Amino acid sequence: MNFKVSFDNFKLMKVYEFYFNPPLKERDKLERGLIFEIFSFEPKNIYEKRLGFLYIVGHLKNVLPKTLRFLDDLSYFIRENYYKKSTLKPETAFRQAIKETNNFLQTRIEKGDVSWLGNLNFLILNLKDFAINFTKIGSIKIFLLRAGKIVDLEKKLRLKDIETHPLKVFGNIVSGKVIEDDLLLIFTDEVYDFFVEEELMEEIAKSPTTFEEKMKKVSQEKKEELKEISGALLGISLVKEKMPTKSEIISSEVPKEFSFRQVLKIHLKNFWEALKNLKEPAFNFIKKNILIFSLVFFLFIGWIATNIESNIKAKNYSKTIEEIEKTVAQVENHLVDENTSKILLKESLKKISPILKDSLRLPKNFAKNVNSLNEKILNNLYALNKFEKIDKPEVYIQIDQKKFVPQKIIFQSEELYLFSAYQKNILKIDKDKKETLLEINRKFDLACPLDDLILFFTKPNQVTILKDDKFFTIFIPLPYPDSDFSDIACYQNNIYFLDKKLGQVIWYLLLKPGENYKIGEPTLLLEKAILANSISFDGDLWILEKDSILKYKKGELKEEIKPDIFPEIQNLSKIFTNPSIPYLFILEPDQKRILIFEKSGKIFKQFQSEKFDNLLDFSISKDGKKIFLLNGQTIYQINL
Repeated sequence: MNFKVSFDNFKLMKVYEFYFNPPLKERDKLERGLIFEIFSFEPKNIYEKRLGFLYIVGHLKNVLPKTLRFLDDLSYFIRENYYKKSTLKPETAFRQAIKETNNFLQTRIEKGDVSWLGNLNFLILNLKDFAINFTKIGSIKIFLLRAGKIVDLEKKLRLKDIETHPLKVFGNIVSGKVIEDDLLLIFTDEVYDFFVEEELMEEIAKSPTTFEEKMKKVSQEKKEELKEISGALLGISLVKEKMPTKSEIISSEVPKEFSFRQVLKIHLKNFWEALKNLKEPAFNFIKKNILIFSLVFFLFIGWIATNIESNIKAKNYSKTIEEIEKTVAQVENHLVDENTSKILLKESLKKISPILKDSLRLPKNFAKNVNSLNEKILNNLYALNKFEKIDKPEVYIQIDQKKFVPQKIIFQSEELYLFSAYQKNILKIDKDKKETLLEINRKFDLACPLDDLILFFTKPNQVTILKDDKFFTIFIPLPYPDSDFSDIACYQNNIYFLDKKLGQVIWYLLLKPGENYKIGEPTLLLEKAILANSISFDGDLWILEKDSILKYKKGELKEEIKPDIFPEIQNLSKIFTNPSIPYLFILEPDQKRILIFEKSGKIFKQFQSEKFDNLLDFSISKDGKKIFLLNGQTIYQINL
């Protein structure tokens, strides 16, 4: 397995393109259903130099024959539009190129080319001098490494330097500044997960300017692990020096372990053969072989020193390992309570982490024991945190993307309803898994079940009610001109909208005499703005933040729940509950799992699977016993 690394010849940067196990032939791409590519566009002339450099990382899943060139077509379209007017400032040119790109993609959608929706992960970055602009969709990650610090650029700059545009596919544009010796790293998802698991970013961040050497070391030491991942990594190093223009292949072949016995055997054999066929003066022959044996001797001394160092390290670590073993024994023998067990095991995991990193320089038996102990810690933590890994989740139904590409899912009266903000109509799946397309010349952003009907919402203020496969349309009054609702919750005749940008929840009352539906005036529920991702309602208002859950009653904050679970929470995206179930269901696509909490905040169950690699939405049966997960074109079912 090889990595390709390209060097660009210019004063400010070194640019590295890493490809991990890429599908090379069209047949391979279709069989794996995957393509990924890095595009590094340099200015072609002095006019384009005013706009700087353009970098694109693309990753497309569920590939079809017609989408094999999708990344190329999209990237070169962006390049053409970015460099079209070299008189513009880079930020203006970038903004206009993204606007044209959204129009280009919208045209494809309107022509029925929607198979890439929900499958595309894409980042576009412009770099001129030390100013950057970027935008992205999907799971591409971008980080800045600077003198020991790691900055998630998307999150760090989100509240400071974002300019929002009314675009359709690519939305926010992030702007910022970098400085000399900074390192930008852009990952596809599997490569990012690998770097996190191996804690490689922390190691690289210690000295970003040695990125190349460290990647060579990784390619040698992590050969077997790297065979299991597939994806791309773009590295941009802000250094002032000139580099060769050639491309280079860095092999991940691991050098064989030094064997003194083998070296000595080879040189003794050569010495004996030379002695038998001696043709040169004896003095020169002896002098030459004295040098050889001197080299072997010093290698032998080095080998002994390495083993001594290895044993010393093991001895130094022994006390820590013994302490961890005692802690694990306490937990496994139930000598401490559950909360204490969690705390002790997390501390043990931190203690063993540096030893694991050093395992290649430890005696084999000792390293094996360390790895085994780490597995015990993890298994106990998983058990205490009700973590269940599903290797083969149950497929409820596979949706043909030629027929429909869903983004959202709703369960109502034993039937599933799929819809999208990019595609018209609704796909209905009954309890016998029969698919019916409910035709309506409309796209939908949000939806929620309400008694015997489903309420669909189209931005900015159109409500479509579906009852008995019939549609009724009404318009709601907006609370303020720039309202932008991002989530919805329904309870009895109450409708709640979340405006994520303003951090406000808006309440409406649905009036329904017969079929003449009406919706009342809006009421703002919160006195203070919040940073929320999702809402749900069961008589109390539940608000989901990135890593916490807020419980409101009559507009007042009653409780803030900060779940302390393992694996630790990264980015919660959606919450759901209702009065008839005692749980809060929460989706976390970044960690490929769905979490179920008791309403007290205690973890009840968490389900995770590597198959959950494109989680878009979920829906729960009324009794809370069935979970339907929308993962790309697949709907998985989990039974509680």
